[in-house]
Amino acid sequence: MNPIQPFPITARLPVPARIARPPYVDKPNYREHGGSDIQDEATIAAMREAGRVAHLAILEGAAALAPGVTTDMIDRIIHQFICDNGGYPSTLGYRNFPKSCCTSVNEVICHGIPDLRPLEEGDLIKIDVTVFKDGVHGDNCMTFGVGQLDQASTDLMIRTKEAMNRAIAAVRPGRQINIIGRIIENYAKRFGYGVVRDYIGHGINQVFHSDLAILHYDQPALKTVMEEGMTFTIEPMLTLGDFHSHVWDDDWTVVTNDHSRCAQWEQTLVVRPHGAEILTAP
Repeated sequence: MNPIQPFPITARLPVPARIARPPYVDKPNYREHGGSDIQDEATIAAMREAGRVAHLAILEGAAALAPGVTTDMIDRIIHQFICDNGGYPSTLGYRNFPKSCCTSVNEVICHGIPDLRPLEEGDLIKIDVTVFKDGVHGDNCMTFGVGQLDQASTDLMIRTKEAMNRAIAAVRPGRQINIIGRIIENYAKRFGYGVVRDYIGHGINQVFHSDLAILHYDQPALKTVMEEGMTFTIEPMLTLGDFHSHVWDDDWTVVTNDHSRCAQWEQTLVVRPHGAEILTAP
């Protein structure tokens, strides 16, 4: 397939005035202050609802995937679903991002801006949706094939999800957070996949991204200890080739230097006494 190229981007979609906005919207220099990464049960309950809407929004958009459909149309479907459910699309107006989700196709690692490029048979697309509702965020991503997917891309998609799930299964209070990256990288190495290093998981709560860093590669120096009530994302990005990347002139779209394909999966979770509770679930 030919490398992904920029296509025209349509005008920003409106959000009803009744829906509360995050404080950073249309303030590109706004600095989020996350406070504690450990949440009380009321905050966790609100995040569970935001996560539910975010999860279902992806499925709503994915149901329309087909050759000839544009990522702009996927964005419109997701935007409408989020608004209809009383949420605000967290990416819309975040540091000048113009759309309500990220749609990253083939060699685009992440932060792809929905545009007027028609999807093609065999494309690999990541749909990343975050919802702000009742003062908190829920963030998730899934990877899908468009039409018939080649075997290498299918394997990459399945194994990236497995890498995420293995990392989630290792979450426990008292463990160092570096176990997440160790598990993901060790699993990815079995298949010769690249593990993206420049884009990571993060703390999430009332803010979109807190200072809590969740690396997807082995970094023993990251000694943060998981605690009960801590909320964050795990979102590995694995590539068929080299993981090094560059950013387009739009300041958002991240592409592998060698044009190798990338898959990503993401969940928002909370640390519980005996493991992780996934908050981005229906």
